[in-house]
Amino acid sequence: MPYFVPNRNPGKLIVVEGIDGSGKSTQLSLLSQWLRSQGVAVAFSEWNSSPLVRDTTRRGKKKQLFTPTTFSLIHATDFADRTERYILPMLKAGAVVCADRYAYTAFARDVSRGVSRKWVRNLYRFAIRPNLAFYFRVPLEVALGRILGGRTAIKYYEAGMDLGLSRHIEESFRIFQGRILEEYEAMAEEMGFFIIDATRSIEEQQKQMREIVERQLGESLRSEVLRVQWVSSSDSTYAA
Repeated sequence: MPYFVPNRNPGKLIVVEGIDGSGKSTQLSLLSQWLRSQGVAVAFSEWNSSPLVRDTTRRGKKKQLFTPTTFSLIHATDFADRTERYILPMLKAGAVVCADRYAYTAFARDVSRGVSRKWVRNLYRFAIRPNLAFYFRVPLEVALGRILGGRTAIKYYEAGMDLGLSRHIEESFRIFQGRILEEYEAMAEEMGFFIIDATRSIEEQQKQMREIVERQLGESLRSEVLRVQWVSSSDSTYAA
């Protein structure tokens, strides 16, 4: 995986990837809770959450101003800001950073929008290489059933409506998510993803994740990363 900068910090970076409806966010949340219960200092990061570009992104989406390239660039800006201001400092401090989506999301989504694969990967060459990258593999129809069954509306860019795939938003969403799924599948082996069968039960998936984390990072979690003591009270849980 020559695209990223090696992580030479005491902290570890764990990321989850997958199409919408794969259940990756639920699994990452459960993994984070488990790590904290083991006394590990955990930090959380999610895609497209930098305050630096949040308002610009919101306005651009509302007015449907983004082209595939400008959409790619603004997400890269968001990613760079989060890396410099949050992810890297947390890794230097020794925390385990759990990231809900990482640069692989751009590799899949931007290419599905027609942006050059080589260009996108070069754009993210500054990213820190994850210690573990999980890919939640799920059939398209299963993922779509989860999303469409639990949503009142699908967003314009989320459905790929800017690409002219279909005049109907649900059909456009289906086609676009199918393209993204193909990109994930194409890079799974190349990027060294640990693949989780996202059709299995929540408990089975979480068990597999924990086993992989323990096997790959177990010793470093006990001796290298920042550890904290979590104290429970009737009102809250906090670090002591």
